[in-house]
Amino acid sequence: IYEDNHIIVVIKPYNVAVQEDDSKDLDMLTIIKDYIKERDNKPGNVFLGLVHRLDRPTGGVMVFAKTSKAASRLSKQIKDKTMRKKYFCVVNGKPQLASNRLVTYLKKDEKTNTVKIAPKLELGAKEAILDYEVVVSKDKYSLIDVNLITGRSHQIRVQMSAQLNATIFGDFKY
Repeated sequence: IYEDNHIIVVIKPYNVAVQEDDSKDLDMLTIIKDYIKERDNKPGNVFLGLVHRLDRPTGGVMVFAKTSKAASRLSKQIKDKTMRKKYFCVVNGKPQLASNRLVTYLKKDEKTNTVKIAPKLELGAKEAILDYEVVVSKDKYSLIDVNLITGRSHQIRVQMSAQLNATIFGDFKY
């Protein structure tokens, strides 16, 4: 979508990992590094900084850093919450409220790579906050605009399913 000396912005297709995982399937980091290496005829390794992630089943726009300085600055923007991230999702069903803030605690099970809602005081539970607004509902689906306040692993998927009883369309895990 965009590229300059510091960043490259691409569309990540759904069902493609952001970085290498146990499956050893081709991932976005490798795809982009190989693209830059071949296009620019670069010897050796290509630096590409991963500054944010999208779940494997999720497609969307991603920003990668082409320099360590850009990676540092982008990471600081995310930490300081000055970078705006926008999420849209299609869910099965229609939430009862047209807009709301969801606040809960989530805990990740590393062995199964799943996340569940957990009590606040449970060891490893982390606060998860998002705001949502239903853009449109038609038949049995709704398009939802999500403003992710925290950004926990699988957060949107888990909160939509568990708190709104509205699973993400095509998500078989939650």
